[in-house]
Amino acid sequence: MKDTTSSIEWIGDMPSDWELKRLGFLFSFGKGLNITKEDLQDEGIPCVNYGEIHSRYGFEVNPSKNILRCVEKKYIKTDHNSLLNYGDFIFADTSEDIEGSGNFTYLNSDEKIFAGYHTIILRARSKLNYRYIAYFFDSILFRSQIRDKVGGIKVYSITKQILKNTKIILPSPNEQSAIAAFLDTQCSKIDSIITELEQQIEILKQYKTSLITETVTKGLNKNVPMKNNGINWIKNIPTHWEVKKIKYLFMIVCGSTPESNNTEYWDGNIPWITPADMPDFGIISKGERTITKKGYNSCGTSIIPKDSIIISTRAPIGKVNITKAELCTNQGCKSLVSFNIYTKFYFYSLYAIKEELEIAGKGTTFIELGTFELGNLYVLLPSLSEQKAIAAFLDTKCKEITDIITEKQQSIETMKAYKKSLIYEYVTGKKRVKGYS
Repeated sequence: MKDTTSSIEWIGDMPSDWELKRLGFLFSFGKGLNITKEDLQDEGIPCVNYGEIHSRYGFEVNPSKNILRCVEKKYIKTDHNSLLNYGDFIFADTSEDIEGSGNFTYLNSDEKIFAGYHTIILRARSKLNYRYIAYFFDSILFRSQIRDKVGGIKVYSITKQILKNTKIILPSPNEQSAIAAFLDTQCSKIDSIITELEQQIEILKQYKTSLITETVTKGLNKNVPMKNNGINWIKNIPTHWEVKKIKYLFMIVCGSTPESNNTEYWDGNIPWITPADMPDFGIISKGERTITKKGYNSCGTSIIPKDSIIISTRAPIGKVNITKAELCTNQGCKSLVSFNIYTKFYFYSLYAIKEELEIAGKGTTFIELGTFELGNLYVLLPSLSEQKAIAAFLDTKCKEITDIITEKQQSIETMKAYKKSLIYEYVTGKKRVKGYS
């Protein structure tokens, strides 16, 4: 081993027969097409744009396996330098968060394919093992170098110069191949475990949704007589239940936004909620931002009492939250306020009719669920004692399901962390593949 702390202090020691190289010596650099999203189409020459790179988070792209947007064939004549070769790496040059800085993919195909907008092309000057390089580029060691240099506030930008000055560790060509093959095998096993856990989580989420829907529409007594109620989204309900429009049970309260440039309106002590603050289904008491009393008085928002229901009614429609503190919202939310209704039952009921909320949305510029449409949606009305029993049952069952989901999500994070650690150890030579020392 040899000490490299003078070059990259956080590598520490690396094998004495490995080399430390700047990317500027190993790759030539180019850029993708100077186009916009509007230039993309469904037919023509496939094109890799920064959006696909971010959604993939690394490794290979292949037009025969991945669905890519295309550009017109005319670019072959006018922008030949943006055509990719097999093994070329394509980096996204912008990211909305610093964690995405360094996102890349490489072309594992001989087909004609372009690098698109907001991309940087890296082409190896000499023979390298692309899989090994991809693993190194995906390591925290490489990404940390980039994150230390990128600039930006809302958007983080990577330049060719930043990439040229980052360093990479190179074993011999044979060991590069051995490391890549080893990591392919091990990471494939880890990815399979993660995929299986994700599938289990999806099944649990579907079960949770079906359990809520079944319980809030049929009740807890499965032997009770049923009747047809004439509502499209549910055929039969218990005979002693009623059907009511939301507007007859709740006061519908709209939100608003104070003038964004007026500093006197913001960072006060009044919680202010937007759809982005809301979980898909859960409890909410505060958001990312707060407003002052002046901000509150300047616009049409209203204080919503505790135990009210908030529904996101645009971008997206259908998030359902119950409040655990007094707060107000922006115009992307509508709140259901009542002082004589057991809201917890309707918290579950509205989650069960999320699809109906989405269908009721209208608009041309953007789809929004209006006050009229929301108020005229039907919900069911069991007795108060049944409402409380149903809510208590669902509280218990949903917590059990959520706890299992949380446990599986933690297992996924553990596997992802192990994968990162494994890649780091082998691309830095802390651990060696069998046969190399």
